[in-house]
Amino acid sequence: MARVVVDPVTRIEGHLRVEVEVTNGKVSDAWVSGTLWRGMEKVLVNRAPEDAFWVAQRICGVCPISHSHASAQSCEDALGIKIPNNARIIRNLIEAAQYLHSHILWFYTLAALDYVNPVNALNADIADTYALAQAAGTRIADFGAVAARLKAFVENGQLSIFTGHEGWFGVGAEKHPGYVLPPELDLIATAHYLEALELQAVAAEIIGIMGGKFPHQMTSIPGGTAFVPTEQKLDDILFRFTRVKEFIDTALIPDTLAIAPYILDAASFGGGCGNFLSWGVFEAEDLDPYNRYLARGFIETSKGLTAQEVGPDDVTEDVEHSWYDDATSGLNPKAGKTEPKWEQYSTGGKYSWGKAARCKGVPAEVGPLSRMLVAYVKGRPEVKSIIDDTLAKLSAAAGAKLEPTVLVSLLGRVAARNLEAKVIADWSIEWVNELIAALKGGDSSFFVTERADSGQGAGLWEAPRGSVGHWMTVEGGKIANYQVVAPTTWDIAPRDSKGVPGPMEQALIGTPVVDSERPLEILRVAHSFDP
Repeated sequence: MARVVVDPVTRIEGHLRVEVEVTNGKVSDAWVSGTLWRGMEKVLVNRAPEDAFWVAQRICGVCPISHSHASAQSCEDALGIKIPNNARIIRNLIEAAQYLHSHILWFYTLAALDYVNPVNALNADIADTYALAQAAGTRIADFGAVAARLKAFVENGQLSIFTGHEGWFGVGAEKHPGYVLPPELDLIATAHYLEALELQAVAAEIIGIMGGKFPHQMTSIPGGTAFVPTEQKLDDILFRFTRVKEFIDTALIPDTLAIAPYILDAASFGGGCGNFLSWGVFEAEDLDPYNRYLARGFIETSKGLTAQEVGPDDVTEDVEHSWYDDATSGLNPKAGKTEPKWEQYSTGGKYSWGKAARCKGVPAEVGPLSRMLVAYVKGRPEVKSIIDDTLAKLSAAAGAKLEPTVLVSLLGRVAARNLEAKVIADWSIEWVNELIAALKGGDSSFFVTERADSGQGAGLWEAPRGSVGHWMTVEGGKIANYQVVAPTTWDIAPRDSKGVPGPMEQALIGTPVVDSERPLEILRVAHSFDP
């Protein structure tokens, strides 16, 4: 038995430690530790409820839009505010731009190096690379020029952000056996890695136009939006969404389908707890949280692929193994307390700043896989179509029919994020045109001012990384209590008082590890959650 510690886990937004036991080539136990206490809940008490919009989105530098929207919704729910339809569309568009930015960033910048070997790309035959790109239907680049740049980079001997991967990629040592892509596919993915850096910026520009800046937008304030579009701004927004959509259609999706056949073994592990939560995201005109474009629901696969109804009262937070006062354990967030109490790190005791969030008493995975599964079983046409089409293509590559349950795996988690990007990119064009039609129809309402000064509410929403909830209690115009259950809180949750591991811990257990000194498979599972 070997004890393997990855601390810190890099290529994520935040601070994470993963510790596992490896027995006979597989992870036999795992502990996932959030090593940063954020404490925004303490910061917000006694402030004006509208202040939470500005402060709470600082929780995350990659998905601040979602925190700002969840915070605004909690304020609106507490104070009885209903936003105008134009504000709904604009919030959907800003959220969509963040999703596209995040998903492109995740696949190419954060996760790709777990599968793509840029050094191996130097062995590619350029003519064969063009042929492969055409056969895969993926985006053509100047592959010869990319190879020349890559060669100079490697020969320079200073691998910059790739430092530490030398023995993995095969620079001066044998490459890790987990890198199995042919060099031509490595070159295609490396070329698209470079393009993705630019396309992330294009998505961020959309947020800048509508939200004032990114990260930490300034316009989706409680009551609606402070952004009033002009014809020129709508043209700028539509142009950029179209450009991002084109990259997703011609690079992200074809690259996913091209790489997947080489990692089909990832369909056999990494499934995790088998429970999936989505609060739902992207509002329909009726603003019904149960009627969103991506639906609200809870799936326990042990009971079949069916979605249960779920609401804010189904959430509890256990701190048996978290660095908080034990007296605060098991509370629903509306009555929750965040009272830090540091003790020594111990896998047998307390080992994380993350609380053990539970839905209906059990751990729940959140994120694109959860959203796509809930939308799939609820029959959302766009989601059902793209998942069925993808399963058919992967079935052909595997030589056997793959059922939707195969998505409950490392491979399914990777694929779901990219498929979701395609669906959202398509919707974003529709929403821009919907906003144009509303303005041409004379609808000029963007913000409402009427509100109470006391109340209790919850903003339950979805960030790119998963379900986000903000609970707010307002008394006499001041915040009396504020609690946040962020996406990563769900996924990196430690054990609870029953000893049940959290979703990422369960996903790691059973994962094969070829080389404990170079635990590539552990990183693949951890990165798949985009923690």
